[in-house]
Amino acid sequence: MINDIDETQAPLLEHLLELRTRLLRCIYALTIAFAICLYFSDGILGILVHPLARAFPEGQGKLIYTKLYGAFFVELKVALFAAFFVSFPIIANQLWAFVAPGLYAREKKAFLPFLVATPILFAMGASLAYFVVMPTAFRWFIGFQGMHGGLQLEALPGVEEYLNLVMQFILAFGTSFLLPVLLMLLNRAGLVTRAQLVAARRYVVVGITALAAVITPPDVVSQLMLAIPLLILFEGTLIVMRFAEAREAAEKAAAEQVVEGGAA
Repeated sequence: MINDIDETQAPLLEHLLELRTRLLRCIYALTIAFAICLYFSDGILGILVHPLARAFPEGQGKLIYTKLYGAFFVELKVALFAAFFVSFPIIANQLWAFVAPGLYAREKKAFLPFLVATPILFAMGASLAYFVVMPTAFRWFIGFQGMHGGLQLEALPGVEEYLNLVMQFILAFGTSFLLPVLLMLLNRAGLVTRAQLVAARRYVVVGITALAAVITPPDVVSQLMLAIPLLILFEGTLIVMRFAEAREAAEKAAAEQVVEGGAA
């Protein structure tokens, strides 16, 4: 009995030690990336403020900070934000290296496309936010400048608030674009079928609209620019599921014919 307990504890201890090693490597990668990004923080901040600069009339845009230490903490936040994206491939590789040994070859083959699709879809969502949504939304916001009631209304965005808004845009769009990965994983796990998603399409539309209203700034333009691509991705996922189900049905029929042929 004691030997059985010892044999059970030994693999658990090995897994914990391996997890510790993987996590430390992730922390080291994030730390090194943070140090590098902190050195280039001015350039990274320049990239992040570009959509706002394009929204202002040329030479009129400015960002302000009202606390003496505000600009310093903004550079730290920018460096940490960029470091996460720079180190993400290493972090994902370490997580995969920890999980993969516990999977069968078929499970690895099935899971690998999702691992590849995740950064691609996130990058697509973040690119849509950076190149299309943010410039459009910022031009709309800045359009409220002018004379109101005899007073000049001028946009003087704070750098901290602006950075938070940019991070909200990028993370919201990037994460939301992972909807196909989530649905396909649920489908592969047998928790959701294509027929159930088709039947619940009207509720999905309402849910996507509500999600877009919650995670984007309170303007209709940003909400529509997130909701419409998500609806397209949802419909595209249903099409992919249809082909996947047809392929699985064909493979199952072929396997049954082989079994019947062997029995004959």
